[in-house]
Amino acid sequence: MWFANFFVGGSLTMVLPFLSLYIEEFGNFSDAYVQNWSGWIFGITFGTAFLFSPLWGRIGDKYGRKNILIISALGMGLSVLLMGFADSVWELFFLRLFMGVFTGFIPMSQALISTQTPKAIAGRVLGTLQTGSVTGNLMGPMLGGVLADMFGYSATFKWVSITIFLSGLLVLLGIREVILKNTGENAEKEETFSSKQVILHILGHPVLLAVMLISALVQIAHFSIQPILSLYVAEIHGPVSIAFFSGMAFSAAGLGNLLMARRWGRIGDRVGYIKILILLLFMAGIVYLPGAFVTNIWQLIILRFLLGIAIGGIIPVRIAYIRQAAPLSIQGEMLGYNTSLRFLGNIIGPALGGMLSGYFGISAVFFVTSGLLIASGAIMLITWYRHDYSVNKTKQQQALSPPRI
Repeated sequence: MWFANFFVGGSLTMVLPFLSLYIEEFGNFSDAYVQNWSGWIFGITFGTAFLFSPLWGRIGDKYGRKNILIISALGMGLSVLLMGFADSVWELFFLRLFMGVFTGFIPMSQALISTQTPKAIAGRVLGTLQTGSVTGNLMGPMLGGVLADMFGYSATFKWVSITIFLSGLLVLLGIREVILKNTGENAEKEETFSSKQVILHILGHPVLLAVMLISALVQIAHFSIQPILSLYVAEIHGPVSIAFFSGMAFSAAGLGNLLMARRWGRIGDRVGYIKILILLLFMAGIVYLPGAFVTNIWQLIILRFLLGIAIGGIIPVRIAYIRQAAPLSIQGEMLGYNTSLRFLGNIIGPALGGMLSGYFGISAVFFVTSGLLIASGAIMLITWYRHDYSVNKTKQQQALSPPRI
């Protein structure tokens, strides 16, 4: 599963550094036009993914997740292949929309591993799994930039589709999904829940609800700069080897993520997932702000690396907490809702980033992103304090107080 995530993560990020540059090839457009369409084309994939993720999660709970992973790889591979033949903004837009139906390979693989991992080590295991996609994310933009400079944007899409198909083949031949038995921790597997009951379970646990809502806010913040990052690199560095340096800027965050993802997960196993999540949200917000003031590419790369260190632990500790707080038999659907909220953020983020950069300049995106991340940390801190920390402290005090006579 690690290698499949590596190939999918690398393949999908190969095209990110030059997506906006690919749009420029379709015609003589203004900068504002390219920035706005970069946001919409980047984000539309997650529009359909937002609708389909809970459905795939529920199907995976009922019939197993291996087949869903294979279908996802085939659908994504086909759509990326056809993008290499696109010759208009609208064609690229609709192909990215179609791709969204099948986008969710990595979250579904996380659900597969999560449901078969003991709760006590979930953070560490999910952090290790994440290093697969992160390593791909790290290498993908740089390799994509090199391929784009050497062979052109269209040919790069076609090469990317091959590696996605390879991921599906790895799952088909190399993954065996273990059927959980009705023993021990997995006894709850036999209990079934309706979608209404799953939603009510989420709404009835404020900290869990906050964790899932934070998923959307984090993605809005993180993805607001993604589709226009290459344009920002061109603004501060110039047109020389633009695809390569855009790839470096993307990959710097991936390197920080790779170095810390497993470590954050292990720390979360020991001291608590919510505490680490709150810390990382504030760290990410603080690191994002200076990006508005950089004057050369290396300053941006260093800040992206520091951002990756902070962002690296958010996904594994968040999923590990859901693993801890949800019955095993509904975790696929619950992670589907979590993924759906993440994709909602992926829709709003690029559109917001494109709009802000088009009207106020790219620096404005960094200010808004930093504010959203800090606000997310504050929301999580207040919710945890009111509904978890204070309640547990009261229970401890009651347990220690002498009985009344």
